[in-house]
Amino acid sequence: MDTSPFKKSDMIQTTGKSRLDDRLSPVILRKYMKILLTTLHAKYSHSSLALPCLAACCRDISGIEIVISELTVNEPHEKLLRRIISEKAELIAFSCYIWNIEETLKLVSDIKKISPDIVTVLGGPEVSFGVFDLMSANPAVDYVVKGEGERVFKQLLNKLANAESSEISNLFYRDKGDITSGPLNSCYLELDSIPSPFEAELVDLSKPLIYYETSRGCPFSCAFCLSSVDRHVRSFSQKRIESDLQFLMHRKISQIKLVDRTFNYDSSRSDSIWKFILENNRNSHFHFEIAADLLTDENLALLKQVPPNRFRFEIGVQSTSQDTLERVSRRADLGKIFENVRRLRQETFIELHLDLVAGLPGEDYAGLLDSLQQVAELRPHVIQIEPLKLLKGSAMRQIADKEQYRYSDSPPYNILSTPDLSYDQVCRIETIGRLLDLFHNQTGFETALKFMLAEMKFSTLFDAMSAQVVDENLTGYNIRRTYELFARLVEKMLPPDKMEALSDALFFDYCSSELPLMGKLPSFVSARQKSCAWPGRGDLPEGPEFPVGSRVKCFRFSFCVDYRLEEWKKGETEMTFVYISGAGMGLKVLVV
Repeated sequence: MDTSPFKKSDMIQTTGKSRLDDRLSPVILRKYMKILLTTLHAKYSHSSLALPCLAACCRDISGIEIVISELTVNEPHEKLLRRIISEKAELIAFSCYIWNIEETLKLVSDIKKISPDIVTVLGGPEVSFGVFDLMSANPAVDYVVKGEGERVFKQLLNKLANAESSEISNLFYRDKGDITSGPLNSCYLELDSIPSPFEAELVDLSKPLIYYETSRGCPFSCAFCLSSVDRHVRSFSQKRIESDLQFLMHRKISQIKLVDRTFNYDSSRSDSIWKFILENNRNSHFHFEIAADLLTDENLALLKQVPPNRFRFEIGVQSTSQDTLERVSRRADLGKIFENVRRLRQETFIELHLDLVAGLPGEDYAGLLDSLQQVAELRPHVIQIEPLKLLKGSAMRQIADKEQYRYSDSPPYNILSTPDLSYDQVCRIETIGRLLDLFHNQTGFETALKFMLAEMKFSTLFDAMSAQVVDENLTGYNIRRTYELFARLVEKMLPPDKMEALSDALFFDYCSSELPLMGKLPSFVSARQKSCAWPGRGDLPEGPEFPVGSRVKCFRFSFCVDYRLEEWKKGETEMTFVYISGAGMGLKVLVV
């Protein structure tokens, strides 16, 4: 089946044996030139925005066919290679990132060995820096596009398809054995000149997560982030943005993630887009990356109107040390960030995702725990901690070399140690990050965490839990084992009587998430098997009505505390959990 957006009748014929380019092996142009745009995602659920934008820009070039193929790094190399070769393309272009560059280079090498005449092109952030070194080490790479790719890639295709000889800015190539480039400059596109890849039906809308951008560039100059390289902030027009958003919302896309580096760099622009979404959205959930200290009172007033489960804000706090932030040229008003995050939490239904970066200059392990504590006290829904990555092209590399950082030479270039953090402490921080994902960022442990936080600080709890983890990858756990892991990690922190109380609270969380199975209770409550009951649907009191065709199961247990109340009331309380499931509805749990 032909997946190309082009009709073969639209393609011009080129006769004779022409060289695509003096610098490459001779390739005979056919009736059309087939272009494969591909990338390797970290997960199947991810989708590409870069490739459809490239394809949309190149649709008007005569004599070419463009096919987009989105793959994942989790597939076997041999399978990926077969799928790419089977497209029988004359030119293959890869979109390159830190998670896929190593596998991409292996594929390019094997592609050239199988079909030396195939032209290979790399683009994306991971190949936009150190290009000469990359091409010297990888002779199978013919071209590298540096930076923003739409104009450069279109000029390259025109050059190859029509045997033109003009130089192309920001394009690296091979010239009689040497590696050279066209002029290197910062000539930015007018964003509205990029045709909408959505209207062109070039985006795979079947994916559960669709990426969208309303702007490019970032107003900040943070040393650890590649976005600071492009400080020329540009926006699509409001008309174009509304057209694309209307297209996506009309098709009921469930998850739309905006990739703008600082969505709210212009507060009035942000308000206009948020108002449009509020007026037209019915089903879509939106993810924005924002700077909390740039939110205005007008922004916050509007955001109070956002319904539940519609907006998520990702906010990069990075560190709560002003000195550390200044050392990496990050302009941030921490007081304003804290104030606005508190207001968002108290006054809106927006889901809040706060980020910290471990390993920034001047922040040691104790400082990182202090940052974690201050962020936790803001009560965000998600806290993410990641060790610093020394990205190619970032100013942080110069700081790291000057201050004797140790970091991996291989992507994703994680730090190994810093003047303030040992390797063991870096590992400990990674463990805390994984424990946050297990016990805080996923719902299901609210009662147990509330119990533990009455005994100790948030940062102390997760630091102490991380000390109990020994050679465990903390992945692949089913629900029951995850709850058992929590109980095991906190066991040494509590005296026996409080551990018994914690087990009761933890079991309430478990029952609120999963039906306990007879004979397979979590180990921390297995001794209370006789207190369990599995009543039938007919034993339920009148009240709840269940959807037609749904499956209903029940579980009854007597807890030591009524955890349903804001202020817990001690005393034996019998509760019945009702588990409702069915096709397309997931699992819903009621407590009656």
